[in-house]
Amino acid sequence: MLDVIIVGGGPTGFVNALGLAQAGVSVHLIEAEPDIVKSPRAPVYHWSVLEGLDRLGVLDDCLGIGFKKQDYTYLVKKTGESIAYDLTVLEGRVQHPYNMHLGQHLMAGIVRRHLERFSNATVEFGQRFVGLDQDADGVTAHVEGEGGTRQLRAKWVIGADGAGSAVRKSLGLDFEGFTWPERFIATNLYYDFTQYGYARSTLMIDEEYGAIIAQIDRDGLWRCTYMEDASLPEEGVMERLPSFYSKILPHADDYKVDAVSPYRMHQRSAEKYRVGRVVLAGDAAHSTNPTGGLGLTSGLFDSYALIPALASVILEGADDEVLDRYSDARKDAFVNRASPQAARNKQLIYHANGGGQALAEALEMCRRMRDDKEFCFERLMFTKTLETPPLLSSHAA
Repeated sequence: MLDVIIVGGGPTGFVNALGLAQAGVSVHLIEAEPDIVKSPRAPVYHWSVLEGLDRLGVLDDCLGIGFKKQDYTYLVKKTGESIAYDLTVLEGRVQHPYNMHLGQHLMAGIVRRHLERFSNATVEFGQRFVGLDQDADGVTAHVEGEGGTRQLRAKWVIGADGAGSAVRKSLGLDFEGFTWPERFIATNLYYDFTQYGYARSTLMIDEEYGAIIAQIDRDGLWRCTYMEDASLPEEGVMERLPSFYSKILPHADDYKVDAVSPYRMHQRSAEKYRVGRVVLAGDAAHSTNPTGGLGLTSGLFDSYALIPALASVILEGADDEVLDRYSDARKDAFVNRASPQAARNKQLIYHANGGGQALAEALEMCRRMRDDKEFCFERLMFTKTLETPPLLSSHAA
């Protein structure tokens, strides 16, 4: 019998697989798609999650493809005001005083290559999870592929299969919260933003043309994420895209679209992240709008908490009550900190806080981040509060 089946081949699934395999746990990861999905997803890894990637031994490889990033700019579209701040205040205070930009599919691919070095880990693509049964000794996962439906048996299952998680649905868990009325459009494009004075991360504040613009690789590929009314037909996204670009890009005829990914946005959490021998992590457990990159951050912090806890249960006979503590701690971090902040971020960038006094107060806070280093440091420490301390005293370092 396997120790763990992991459902989902994104960053959260592969990070859990690698961490558990390194600990000596036998893992089998399944992914419904034929390969790692390459559609645009949040590409920013906050400084606070990089220590965990370093512990896993993958950070150097990630930085070899992605890049370090410290500079940020708020750009108020209507007035042209540009408010720049940076992460240099973290230097000498944290281990990695920078953020990292790297496509999620590239990061998952790097972790997959590290995982392939372990004989106690296997990966199968084109295998769709369709259901499970639990008993006192383990979990039987029902999996559908080219050869039909088969059963896989393991002591534990981790659901890391995204916001539409089949694992979560199989457990009958409510996905509590709401769906935003707008549609996000994540676009990858080749366009020389720096030529026009854009920072490598520019947060364009506007109630109609709000956008997050960020460089995502070393070869001139950028991400521009904007919003549209979700009542518009999704199949018309490409026809509407040039009109939006014309409003935010200087010389808007000089770009090349590489990829487009329209999707709905949620602020939702499963009612709990553990049911018996099944545990949820990442977007399968919780889903947020991506403004500020707090969904990816939360998923990685889920993994860093879950890996040692589950490994201790399997290998050391730790009380599995620690997984209930995992569920409680990670839900609290998401529901009470990550999700509200992501909603505030969206309100500022894409709605300009409704204008008036609310916008004026938000912009004053942005200026203070530029001018007051200690205030900037305090604000940057927010993402560290999303981390869960070790759940077992033997793993406190």
